[in-house]
Amino acid sequence: MIHEIQGVVRELPAESTQQVVGYPSLFLLVALGSLVPVVPTGALVSSAAVVAFHQTAPFALLVVFVVASSAAFLGDICLYWLGQRGVRSRNGSKWLETISRRAAPERLAQAQRKLDEHGVVVLVLSRLVPAGRIPVMLACLLGRMPLRRFARGDVPACLAWAATYQLIGILGGSLFPEPWQGVVAAVGLTLLISGAPAVWRRLRTKSGS
Repeated sequence: MIHEIQGVVRELPAESTQQVVGYPSLFLLVALGSLVPVVPTGALVSSAAVVAFHQTAPFALLVVFVVASSAAFLGDICLYWLGQRGVRSRNGSKWLETISRRAAPERLAQAQRKLDEHGVVVLVLSRLVPAGRIPVMLACLLGRMPLRRFARGDVPACLAWAATYQLIGILGGSLFPEPWQGVVAAVGLTLLISGAPAVWRRLRTKSGS
């Protein structure tokens, strides 16, 4: 796997070509990952930040930040709008069903409590906590939060999310001289962060049984 990533990154095209192809691809993949929560969007942003860190273009990192946060916001808004249609419909919708399946009952109950206590501020934390976005979004949907109010809370959430994963990429890019090394480090760290809560929950379940 590492050798494959090394080969791909070493064969990257010129910076101008990377920007023309890379930024639209990053936007589409992050938006898709926000809409269909199976794409590892955090790893995508961190990897893009590593590549941008090693480029000579002065605003490459800023562009990655703007593209990633905008795409995440667009994906969230589309998913929330589709979920609202399901809540208003008597028969629900496949999107609402998909969101509900990805939110464990205990996580949903916790999200509803925090939403009642802290309001839309919880959206910021939900974006930063692995697997925390969907339960909070579902809690907002079941609480009939208007789309406009959700959008106001989601803006700082997406900005904080993009900044966090971009910092991971910058850290990986600064520690290693070769871009591929930074990409491997950034992807490994983001996957570790994403998988840690699930592993912790399994350990707690086993210890409690």
